[in-house]
Amino acid sequence: MRVVVTGAAGFLGSHLTDRLIAEGHHVIGLDNLVTGDVRNIAHLAGHERFRFIFHDVTEYIYLDGPIDAILHFASPASPIDYLQIPIQTLKVGALGTHKALGLARAKKARFLLASTSEVYGDPLVHPQPEDYWGNVNPVGPRGCYDEAKRFAEAMTVAYRNFHQVDTRIIRIFNTYGPRMRANDGRIVPSLIGQALRGEPLTVFGDGSQTRSFCFVSDLIEGIYRLLLSDVVDPVNIGNPAEMTVMQFAKTIQRATGSMSTIIHKPLPTDDPKQRRPDISKAKRLLGWEPKISLDEGIAATIAYFRG
Repeated sequence: MRVVVTGAAGFLGSHLTDRLIAEGHHVIGLDNLVTGDVRNIAHLAGHERFRFIFHDVTEYIYLDGPIDAILHFASPASPIDYLQIPIQTLKVGALGTHKALGLARAKKARFLLASTSEVYGDPLVHPQPEDYWGNVNPVGPRGCYDEAKRFAEAMTVAYRNFHQVDTRIIRIFNTYGPRMRANDGRIVPSLIGQALRGEPLTVFGDGSQTRSFCFVSDLIEGIYRLLLSDVVDPVNIGNPAEMTVMQFAKTIQRATGSMSTIIHKPLPTDDPKQRRPDISKAKRLLGWEPKISLDEGIAATIAYFRG
């Protein structure tokens, strides 16, 4: 296939690009490098089946030739990013999704939207199945990201129903691994970075809030299976193994051999108290479930940050 990946220089976009090329596909990567990093795709420079275009996907997208699939991964995805650039976050969720869907319609290409577990907000249902509508504060500090993704999903479904665009929607839960930015505000790189620098490990609130961590290679496998499937409704992809943030901080202490203490700071506004995917749909329809253990994935991620 000839595939377009928006956000190709980002954490997930670059891993997805690697997987597509490994499967024999041609990839056109688009990124304006607001949160992406060319170092994530530097190893692909000169590859005969990869082309990078510096482009803001909130502007009109024109590409020559046939396109078989468009995977829309362009978006800030960390609290620091979307709190610092809330308008850009909303624009890429709204205008960026509209432009990418327009390209899919023009090229008669399959479209896959990277959505997020944040569409569930601070959930009142646990674990979160795809038919849960969420508990989101649209005017809170996280609203720019949560509502951007909710709008993107609605736009994707509208293009499917009104323009018959062949669409897929993946809801991504906490994912970690190499190529994450060290200071992007997400829990995994933040705690690993603090541990390696010998700084106190920051836990917000009392640390009783829960998260579920999926290694990036497992996530990419789920995305690839969804792309090739006939499943048009949203699908959760994540690791259902749930742990508290305090437990995770202690895991990082052990894995890094850090003597850092743990300090507590106030819980951010609207920070989800629970986060765990119901992946029964992915198991049933895609034959997918995570394979990489937390210990294995954390070891690989720590090795990346040590480098």
